[in-house]
Amino acid sequence: MNTNKETGNLGEDLAVDWLIAKGDHILHRNWRHSYYEIDIITMRKDILCFIEVKTRRSLFYGMPEEAVTASKIMRLMCAGSAYLTKYPDFNRIQYDILSIVILENGNTEFFLIEDVSL
Repeated sequence: MNTNKETGNLGEDLAVDWLIAKGDHILHRNWRHSYYEIDIITMRKDILCFIEVKTRRSLFYGMPEEAVTASKIMRLMCAGSAYLTKYPDFNRIQYDILSIVILENGNTEFFLIEDVSL
């Protein structure tokens, strides 16, 4: 049986591979500042993307993206602000949610929600 942590780590590994295949340039994984964390930070063309990854092995509890609450988005935005304080050279940013479902048959489904906000 896989723990949530193992599923999350696998999801982030899959996310990095998928994002690279889509043309993103990975800048950071699990970037931390204080008690904030950003799962993945990428450059997509000329846009700095802060990405929250949610992974599930079953849809019993709903789609992965449904687990990203307004509170979680606010924390992602606060983390993004902290990142921009440290690295201020970016003109365009966006916050994304990457939803991953690992199916029992071994297939993986990806759903990217771009430019989320509150």
